[in-house]
Amino acid sequence: MPTASVLDSLNEEQRAAAGHVSGPALVLAGAGSGKTRTVVHRIAHLMDAHEVYPQQILAVTFTNKAAQELKERVEGLVGPAAREVWVSTFHAACLRVLRTYGSNVGLESGFGIYDDGDQLDVLKEILKSVAGLEDANPRALRAAIDRAKSHLWTPEVYAERAAERYGAVVSGMEVEQIVEVFARYEQRLKQQNAVDFNDILGRTVELFDHHPDVLDRVQQRAVFMHVDEYQDTNAAQYRLTRQLSESYRNLMVVGDPDQGIYAFRGADVQNILDFQRDFEDAQTYRLELNYRSVPPVLKVANAVIAQNSDRLDKVLKPTKDDAEPVRIHQAADHRAEADFVARMVEQELAASGGDLNRFAVLYRTNSQSRVLEESLRRAGLETRIVGGVGFYERREVKDALSYARAALNAQDDVSWRRVINRPKRGIGDTSVEHLTRFAQRHGVPFSAAVNRHEEVLKGTAAGKKVQAFAELMQDLQEASASLPAGKFLAYLLDVTGMIEALKQEGSFEAQGRLENLDELRTAVEEWESEHGGSIAEFLDESALMASVDDSAVKAVNQGEVPSDAVTLMTLHNAKGLEFPVVFLVGLEEGLLPHRSSTGSLREVEEERRLLYVGLTRAEEALYLVHCDQRMTFGRTEPARVSRFVEDVPPALLRYVDAFGEATGRTAGRPKLGGLTWRSPALSQEPAGGTRAPAPGGAYKGGETVRHPKFGEGKVVGVSGSGAKTELTVVFPEVGAKRLLVKFAKLERVH
Repeated sequence: MPTASVLDSLNEEQRAAAGHVSGPALVLAGAGSGKTRTVVHRIAHLMDAHEVYPQQILAVTFTNKAAQELKERVEGLVGPAAREVWVSTFHAACLRVLRTYGSNVGLESGFGIYDDGDQLDVLKEILKSVAGLEDANPRALRAAIDRAKSHLWTPEVYAERAAERYGAVVSGMEVEQIVEVFARYEQRLKQQNAVDFNDILGRTVELFDHHPDVLDRVQQRAVFMHVDEYQDTNAAQYRLTRQLSESYRNLMVVGDPDQGIYAFRGADVQNILDFQRDFEDAQTYRLELNYRSVPPVLKVANAVIAQNSDRLDKVLKPTKDDAEPVRIHQAADHRAEADFVARMVEQELAASGGDLNRFAVLYRTNSQSRVLEESLRRAGLETRIVGGVGFYERREVKDALSYARAALNAQDDVSWRRVINRPKRGIGDTSVEHLTRFAQRHGVPFSAAVNRHEEVLKGTAAGKKVQAFAELMQDLQEASASLPAGKFLAYLLDVTGMIEALKQEGSFEAQGRLENLDELRTAVEEWESEHGGSIAEFLDESALMASVDDSAVKAVNQGEVPSDAVTLMTLHNAKGLEFPVVFLVGLEEGLLPHRSSTGSLREVEEERRLLYVGLTRAEEALYLVHCDQRMTFGRTEPARVSRFVEDVPPALLRYVDAFGEATGRTAGRPKLGGLTWRSPALSQEPAGGTRAPAPGGAYKGGETVRHPKFGEGKVVGVSGSGAKTELTVVFPEVGAKRLLVKFAKLERVH
């Protein structure tokens, strides 16, 4: 029987899970349900009531901070003996094993660990010797190799699986080319007695597979094993969990499949969904009592996540008293959206006091932060950006603005040197150093050395590449004098190759950088329309904004975060946090769900889980905001409210105007641009299945169509109406295309 001293303070659900002793167990822990408390008390219960040695207990978390917190809380319950419990992250645990037994898999004592920068340095060296890849993006290759290793794929396995999963071309490179680089990279690591971050897991799996005696010794330290955030495990972590638990089978995994949002990092939510299949005798415990959010927030969150089909049933139940309904606002555009947020923060402060730390603004993409930063700053409200930097300090934004400054000022050596090899065009550090020294010797700007490249770099391979760069800058100088600000920036992004390079990289981070460049284009066009200013004047304004951003970033990096500030962050970064008042902005098709994540039902369901994570961050009040129109890719278009809003019964939402006053609208669907949005409900039929045409021949999203040039594709976005209806269609061979229905000659697949 559980001992009162350890388990009596838990609720009934937590007590049942913490009292579990032997055999596999799945703990479905809803947001705010006290999962860490449950694990802590379970470990203490094993030691206190069942006299399990602390050296037999392993608890795996995903962050060092979580591991330290868990260890301290266990020690608070059972005393110093808890220090012998093995509490660790996956990587730290595996590194400990490899430091002891790594020689069994060819790792010599003192082997090195390569971080992201080290990986890039190695890949850059390798690319110099691979024909046809001299100018390839090393970041794209690193992303491809990291994906492979998270799946435990060797170069040989990647050669088989990659074409099948990703197609013959990945990030602009042939699979065979990636395999060659991958193999050389692995050989280089071996020669240098080093591993990268993913190898720490993969080499441990290899060690356990081939040396059962080593596995047996480590299993003695994992007789009772706990894995937190199990929905976030990847293939390597899944294998490690199975290996360590296979002898004693006292495995307890804790997590919430409804919060599985890290597929882009290699996480596979199917690991937790299939746990009961992997362990047919597993006991399942549900932690559904929520101690964080008020009832209206939980009702909306439950309504949203219930629409996912790939989940384990669980309903959050409130423990707090009832409160105001969730408020929803339909703003005219993204600026009005940001002004609404600032106004509501001011009103909340005036009504209830407190400080700015109570407020968080959550969004799908980092690019959305720009206008929010500006509106809050105009209102005199401090902000902090979590997991990112100020908009004008982001690398790709600084690169684009540096090109503009270089075009306007031939004496701006800093800008010229910054962009000469961004994106990479084969001009190395040695060539840049030769140009710099020439400029210094002759007392001329760096740009002059570039224009005299034949004299400086005579007979070198880099000479022609510098010549091409000089011609590019000449074009930009002429364009800056003849084009208005918005068109100049669009031209700049095109001819410099910045957009194409990020598209070729194809990583999650590259997608975010593309969105930031799109937002920069929006900022310039808005500036031009409102002020009639030139690109030079916009650069002056952005410099002032960047100086504010830079001071804020330095304060964060030095631990000097403003003590009173509104928190801005993406939904991905918000996981695990909570705030009294939360604003969820950009609840529109194309943003949430994101335009890049509507090609399959699985992707859409992860986007819905992402919204669920955001909803459940709110403790006391929740605001949902969407726009009538939003500027995207340089064009202002009608915006359609997110299909996820339709998942919410209208009675659970209170529509408010720009000043937070109830409009009286509590039923019906938001009408945008004269159209009523209906959820496309992506077809679950196999590819190529038929779909009934929408009434009157209109598109509503989700249809399969055939294009005379691009072949079959799926409609994932609709904008405009009548003769101006435009579709976003994803084609397997060429990706997403924006097509005007009037001219596209599309044929529905029946």
